[in-house]
Amino acid sequence: MNIEIWSAGKENEPFIEDGINYYFQKTKPYNPVTLVVLQTPKKNATADIERTKLMEEKMILKKLTPQHYLILLDERGKLLNSIQWPQQFQQCMNQGVKTLVLLIGGAFGVTDTIRKRANQCWSLSHLVFPHQLVRLIVAEQVYRSFSILNNSPYHHV
Repeated sequence: MNIEIWSAGKENEPFIEDGINYYFQKTKPYNPVTLVVLQTPKKNATADIERTKLMEEKMILKKLTPQHYLILLDERGKLLNSIQWPQQFQQCMNQGVKTLVLLIGGAFGVTDTIRKRANQCWSLSHLVFPHQLVRLIVAEQVYRSFSILNNSPYHHV
């Protein structure tokens, strides 16, 4: 199963990029993971929240295929702990999911169309984090999940 982390917003700061690459390298022996940053062109940037969400929706829907299993990461989603993440990944693998997409929406969230298209909706925390930091947290949790699935000593109970 391929895992793709999709995130609306700007490119990562170098220190965030280094952290994400660190966890992707550690995850590589278990499972391929990639990051896709969906940038709204600056010429289309707008203060109009709904217009921005619709532009992001268009980019997301253009990339999504029927083979993608979409998990929306949203503050209103189901709060999972670090043991439940690998359980969910294992279920997806057992179901034959080819590509799992973990979507980090834009600064204003996602449209109802994207929310309805999502196969699941998870929350990382009751706290709010900057999008770039969320990318790093998700990269770490993916690594943690696969280390749990493979009985690595990384995760301590």
